[in-house]
Amino acid sequence: MNLKAAPARLSTASATFEAEFKARLHWSAEADAAIEQVVADILADVRQRGDEAVLDYTRRFDRLDVDGLPALELTAAELRAAFESLPAEQKDALQAAASRVRSYHEAQKKASGESWSYRDADGTLLGQKVTPLDRVGIYVPGGKAAYPSSVLMNAVPAHVAGVGEIIMVVPTPGGERNPLVLAAAYVAGVTRAFTIGGAQAVAALAYGTATIPAVDKITGPGNAYVAAAKRRVFGTVGIDMIAGPSEILVLADGSTPPEWVAMDLFSQAEHDELAQSILLSPDAAYIERVQQEIDRLLPSMPRAEIIAASLNGRGALIHTRSMEEACEISNRIAPEHLEVSSQEPHRWEPLLRHAGAIFLGAYTSESLGDYCAGPNHVLPTSGTARFSSPLGVYDFQKRSSLIEVSEEGAQALGQVASVLAHGEGLQAHARAAEMRLRNAKP
Repeated sequence: MNLKAAPARLSTASATFEAEFKARLHWSAEADAAIEQVVADILADVRQRGDEAVLDYTRRFDRLDVDGLPALELTAAELRAAFESLPAEQKDALQAAASRVRSYHEAQKKASGESWSYRDADGTLLGQKVTPLDRVGIYVPGGKAAYPSSVLMNAVPAHVAGVGEIIMVVPTPGGERNPLVLAAAYVAGVTRAFTIGGAQAVAALAYGTATIPAVDKITGPGNAYVAAAKRRVFGTVGIDMIAGPSEILVLADGSTPPEWVAMDLFSQAEHDELAQSILLSPDAAYIERVQQEIDRLLPSMPRAEIIAASLNGRGALIHTRSMEEACEISNRIAPEHLEVSSQEPHRWEPLLRHAGAIFLGAYTSESLGDYCAGPNHVLPTSGTARFSSPLGVYDFQKRSSLIEVSEEGAQALGQVASVLAHGEGLQAHARAAEMRLRNAKP
């Protein structure tokens, strides 16, 4: 195998940098028109025919032929048995990861997910009531690869938030069930699980069928068909986000062993050919050493072809004038994963405004965040970290405003509301406020 991985070599000092930089970043999140049509047809069919349609698509796409949809539900005993069947090392790793993810999200709930209220001097109560969603659906990818970490990252925060029912769907093409995925569902507290996938699974969760209950929100990653389906059912249910290809950006001052950084770039490139791995550094000699390590390490990687395609198509090694400039460019990119591979990571962290997750210091590899550090690995991609956040407890809660106006408070607030309502031409609004004034006319 004579694979070469040559990420684009850019320099901010070049007159052509802006054009080259923008070309490297470009990625369209728009779904293919053919995919959109297929998904629209599946959603409409499942909405009309329910269980029967889901079964038809499961037979067609996953080659599972059963008598009825209930046969595709995994029992609690099966999930527990999958956990018990694992080697001790995998059991311990799952439980350790789940424990850290749970601890982080419990802290998150205390910081931002509690109800609160206060009273004005006139006795008026104002506040916020936080309540969990009743039922959520989590989509776990299956087929070519299995992702027990996705189960933990979606189900654990939902469980911590207090969601009443967590419904998991996971495709099992050819009936092949991954015990780690089922064991993760057991550890994370999944309520019910079905071996279905694709747009038909999203439709079943959104609209409900005789067997699968309709949920309030759907979270979790999937292929282009799943992403298109989530986009289309939004409004009927909530969704977490429309995820694009995985991304990593490394800010390096040249102090980290170059083979570490090369492997960190590989860690996202191995996801798929459209994943993006970028290095920003003011040290040109260091960038060259990283490229040498890419050349040395690539042949040893089982997914070398995917890594090479990703780095050649969307990767970049960018020489900057300074670490400060590197931070500015990072903010423009707003990456999913941002590693600050520096001797002084806390010096640069205040300059970084936009990223899904920030990994501080040479020892903080992105892969630890993917599996067991604790914070959620479901992160905004494609620059959406400029305005959105990682999946968290708050995604599985909703907030209701609390207002209790005292008689005294109604006197002052009533006057304000009356003036503004009349100004908007809404006389009934004004009169409703005015009737509660002590000198109100009958």
